[in-house]
Amino acid sequence: MRQARQSRPDGPPRVIGYGRVSTIEQAESRAGLDAQRTTIAAEAERRGWTLASYIEDGCSGAKPPDERDGLGLALRELRRGAADVLMVGKLDRLSRSLRDFADLMERSREEGWALVALDLGVDTTTPAGEMMASVVAAVAQYERRLIGQRTREGLAAKRAQGVRIGRPRSLPEATVARIVTERDAGATLDAIADRLTDEGVPTAQGGRRWWPATVRAVLLSVEREADLGRIRASLGSAYEQA
Repeated sequence: MRQARQSRPDGPPRVIGYGRVSTIEQAESRAGLDAQRTTIAAEAERRGWTLASYIEDGCSGAKPPDERDGLGLALRELRRGAADVLMVGKLDRLSRSLRDFADLMERSREEGWALVALDLGVDTTTPAGEMMASVVAAVAQYERRLIGQRTREGLAAKRAQGVRIGRPRSLPEATVARIVTERDAGATLDAIADRLTDEGVPTAQGGRRWWPATVRAVLLSVEREADLGRIRASLGSAYEQA
């Protein structure tokens, strides 16, 4: 049974700002959180909105929204009508999962609150911003499929050249190639682990959760069993031709 929302008083929209960093240590050091709060507060003031509260989390973006202490509290407050808008400085602070983002959009529609992500122009208080939210979701899905396609093409080119990727025996070669490619493109170990978890890619032991240390172990295995520089060069050449 849905909890009834409080009636909104006359006046400007009330905002819950949400900030997130990936670890408890970062949260304790305030690394990144104060900057997120400043950005949100400045935008709320610019719009003439009221910043009712600012809530924080120190956890992975792969963790489901309702399982985060801070975001779970924010969502409960929005549901009961204590605020009208959930605002984040960057969309990836809210979610790195397309499914979770889509679920939050649908929840906001059903419960009557708005979602604003400042970096990408997502703003469901306006028709244009709501359209952007849908575009962002579609682009995210397209990018994931494109990465998969390029990984397959890169693997085919490598096999034709006789290049072998070292890997844990039970981890698919495509997964290893993807990890190497994303790391070469500048992705952090945390970001790679979060994406693999979000997309349900199983670990070598069939687990559902990837950790930065797991990704590092795969990369170290590649370095031990093959000439990583040669593998990276072949991958880059295949991608340039794709």
